[in-house]
Amino acid sequence: MSFRDKIGKELLFFDGGMGTLLQERGLQAGEVPETWNFLHPEVIEQINREYLHAGCNVVSANTFGVNSFKCKDLAYSVDELVGAGVRIARSAIAKVRAQENDAGREMYCALDIGSLGKLLKPLGEISFDEAYDAFKEVILAGDKAGADLILIETVSDPYEIKAAVLAAKENTTLPVVVTMIFDEGGKLLTGGDVESAVAMLEGLGVDALGLNCGLGPEQMKKLLPELTACCSLPIVINPNAGLPVVVNGQTMFTVEPEEFAGSIRTLVEMGASAVGGCCGTTPEHIGKVVETCKDMRIVPVSDKNMTVVSSYNHAVRFSGKPLIIGERINPTGKPKLKQALRDNNMEYIYKEGLTQEENGADILDVNVGLPEIDEPRLMQEAVTGIQAIIDLPLQIDTSDTVAMEKGLRYYNGKPMLNSVNGKKESMESVFPIAKKYGAVVVCLCLDEDGIPETVEGRLRVAEKIVDTAASYGIAKKNLVMDALVLTISTGQDNARVTLETLRKIRYGMGLHTVLGVSNISFGLPDRVKINTAFFTMAMNNGLSAGIVNPSSEAMMAAYYSFNALIGEDEQCMKYIEKCAQISAKEQPQSTVQKGAPSGGVGLHEAIVKGLSESAYQATMKLLGENADSLAIINEMLIPALDVVGKGFEEKKMFLPQLLMSADAAKASFEAIKETLSKQGKNSKSKGKIVIATVKGDIHDIGKNIVKTLLENYGFDMIDLGKDVAPEVILKTVQENQVRLVGLSALMTTTVVYMEETIRLLRENHAGCKVMVGGAVLTQEYADMIGADFYSKDAMGSVRYANELFEKGML
Repeated sequence: MSFRDKIGKELLFFDGGMGTLLQERGLQAGEVPETWNFLHPEVIEQINREYLHAGCNVVSANTFGVNSFKCKDLAYSVDELVGAGVRIARSAIAKVRAQENDAGREMYCALDIGSLGKLLKPLGEISFDEAYDAFKEVILAGDKAGADLILIETVSDPYEIKAAVLAAKENTTLPVVVTMIFDEGGKLLTGGDVESAVAMLEGLGVDALGLNCGLGPEQMKKLLPELTACCSLPIVINPNAGLPVVVNGQTMFTVEPEEFAGSIRTLVEMGASAVGGCCGTTPEHIGKVVETCKDMRIVPVSDKNMTVVSSYNHAVRFSGKPLIIGERINPTGKPKLKQALRDNNMEYIYKEGLTQEENGADILDVNVGLPEIDEPRLMQEAVTGIQAIIDLPLQIDTSDTVAMEKGLRYYNGKPMLNSVNGKKESMESVFPIAKKYGAVVVCLCLDEDGIPETVEGRLRVAEKIVDTAASYGIAKKNLVMDALVLTISTGQDNARVTLETLRKIRYGMGLHTVLGVSNISFGLPDRVKINTAFFTMAMNNGLSAGIVNPSSEAMMAAYYSFNALIGEDEQCMKYIEKCAQISAKEQPQSTVQKGAPSGGVGLHEAIVKGLSESAYQATMKLLGENADSLAIINEMLIPALDVVGKGFEEKKMFLPQLLMSADAAKASFEAIKETLSKQGKNSKSKGKIVIATVKGDIHDIGKNIVKTLLENYGFDMIDLGKDVAPEVILKTVQENQVRLVGLSALMTTTVVYMEETIRLLRENHAGCKVMVGGAVLTQEYADMIGADFYSKDAMGSVRYANELFEKGML
């Protein structure tokens, strides 16, 4: 029986850790584990066989770290390393099956795929397409070698995950399992929460999803209820053997097999459909898990039947409380937006989005269609640009199927799509795209005969759309029906027909609903009065989401009033907050933001919001008014970065916003540098810092984030890159008389080189401070190896460097 037939039907067992076992058998610090597929294949096969003898169903090929970015300097190609790893695992399965003669236990080989170790643009250095191609190369090699399923694990960036899943779905028919690494607060690296990740992965059609690495079984018990509450797929849980501790200078995982198995049993009772282990787990751990859990029945997998869209970091669920879809990024009737689109003025679009977010939008409609522009190109640019700055889910609004696919493909999360209608041509062209990318689809109640005049006619179209969608594998929960709004200026029954249709779709057909509310008043004077009354009536008749202008105080007042009246606003707090905001706006405004160009935003706001062009223009305006460059940096630029940094530390802002604000600050610095250069001056540096990922380690995401932030706080960064020998770091420090070094390591096998680097610096460059960071490090370990400072996040490094600068130590 295939893995796809088994998962979610009965309890399956995955294997455990590989790296720690290889270290025990001779893998040297900095050595690439996957090269042992050629250097020591017998060792790899023996480990695979030990896990199979322990009773696991799924054994992972030794391919976790193989990709074109990590393997370009190796003697073996990606195809060779992947092929060898899969063949070894399959050989182990064949031998164990022959030895045990156990026809009842299914055994599968998983193509094990880890992170590329790089952030994707616009936050990082590689494009979505480059990431996709790297994953595709691995997946094709694994499929060719005979893998039974694809396991994408230890991943923490939803955009990278999407590239990997699409590479798998578009190039093979193999089952796909994704297990992610969350922190104890339930957040991914880029700030995504559990529900947003689940929404995206369910939409993309993976076969199972879950958690692995980073946490032990006890910590995962706290996250699993979040997962079971929103997930309609089988859940896979592969914890570490506890949290890492340092014992005699070595990173260890101290949860013993019996304790581990007891915790796993609880996780199965809580809803896990498949279980195994990650770092620190051994065949003994898995054997005890199998012994303890083999007769357990899994909690049946159930469809949560939720209509949900998501951005990279949070989900928006359609429920009893109506949602606001911001309508302003649509050129219809907006000459300024039309001109911005023609000029490729993306910051105008970003500002429209930010304004709608501030005014209460839950979702943003994005329509960039003009006859004279390249809509597919601009849709891709708009979607990726908006998502880098704004964390709201987007509604991709276009009738151009090429632009539609561009928008959906490069969207980070589970998108909303506007729209399909009941015409055969429309459904045939839109539904396959919507199914592929997992979009929630806005469905218009019109067909080849136009917009039906009667309620019954619109309901017939709605039913036709639902039935056709089902034939493409699209469930009702991923459809949101638009009953259509025609202006009452051309028909006195138009509002009544729409409202009755709305009510029957919502409560009769069980579908969520959406309307473009302002169409009701087209051609009439003082339209906002009609719009507000109709909006309230529509919400009372089952409107799930209104496409409106969130900047309209009258419309939003109606919205908050309605929510308070139906009990969807606890203690009327949102209503009270909205009233206070309106009152504040009515007060005289005595100040203007410093550096704000005409019609623009000030420097502080531009940096906080991540608007690079606005930051540059605001800085140039200030300099043109003879503002002192140092004052700009210390009184405006740095305080703005501090606001973002504090928000990041308090988990109110997330990595994408942090990095986009850093880019905006960099644009401001460039303006200062350009001006000073013309004046024959140089900007003053706070000091030099050497930063590097230590020898044997090729992961540089964390190091690059720290570098970017420190540059924007005025430090000169000497970036030595990754896999840097201790001697190279020492030489660079001595040649440049550097007083602060930042070292990063992600792999347990490479932290020894961090210790060696610190020892060399202590012996040969007295007075040099060393700060360290990385996923495998703890304060205890940092103290043991002699580091001066340890931080679990990038902002901690900034604070430490600033403290040293203020003390005159740099």
